[in-house]
Amino acid sequence: MKSDLSATEEIEMKLLTEAIFRKYHHDFRGYSEASLKRRMMKAKEHFACASLSELQHRILHEPDVISKLLPFLTVQVSDMFRDPSYFRALRERVIPHLKTYPSLKVWIAGCSAGEELHSFAILFREEGLEERTMFYATDINEAAMRKAEEGVYEMDRVAQFTENHRLSGGKTSLSDYYSTGYGRAKFDRSLRERTVFANHSLVSDAVFAETHLISCRNVMIYFNRDLQNRAVGLFKDSLVRRGFLGLGSRETLRFNDHVAEFSEFEAKERIYQKGTE
Repeated sequence: MKSDLSATEEIEMKLLTEAIFRKYHHDFRGYSEASLKRRMMKAKEHFACASLSELQHRILHEPDVISKLLPFLTVQVSDMFRDPSYFRALRERVIPHLKTYPSLKVWIAGCSAGEELHSFAILFREEGLEERTMFYATDINEAAMRKAEEGVYEMDRVAQFTENHRLSGGKTSLSDYYSTGYGRAKFDRSLRERTVFANHSLVSDAVFAETHLISCRNVMIYFNRDLQNRAVGLFKDSLVRRGFLGLGSRETLRFNDHVAEFSEFEAKERIYQKGTE
């Protein structure tokens, strides 16, 4: 699809992403052009910059700007138990397989502010797997990960969290897991006691653990084909034989270079199982 950026803006965009990579080692050079353009233009307006070149200047010379820019470039919006049918499929079809392992490692890639992490912690507690599971929650946005570590969300979001949990087959009341005050819900620290939070980029970093389940949803839609191949390659190398990979509803392995390494375990919910060959 032809870009609607001007020729000058296309040059500025390439220089800007290169500057971010060289200065801060965050690599957005292979992100989807349309998505990156939209996000950069919003950032340019937010920082009151006349051009992308001015935004680049500020990023290079004002160290605090990069941390404020990252929320524009990374996925921030989620819900607990988002797409409840995905979590129901995990509960009913994947969990029985995971129960056969004496210990488990689960990687939440692109954890953002922690909604998905808390969903998994609650799911695994309800299914009796929490005490034998270690969770790895990773993201490139350190500000978002700090929110995940705090486990605090606005109270007006909790009604949706609660309904999603119910539809996912929840066996308890979501209110068992949080306390309220000052218009916010704080989820129990115990839900995060078995979690390692780490800055990790699917674009540039390597595999760091052998895992049994990886959930990476609505992240790769922002990657171009090469980065999607790289990310799935990392997941393949991280997963044990017969390990599981969960993707977002708009993501698929169908055209990925590593598709032959996986089988469709729950096709509708985009849950794949690493092959046994």
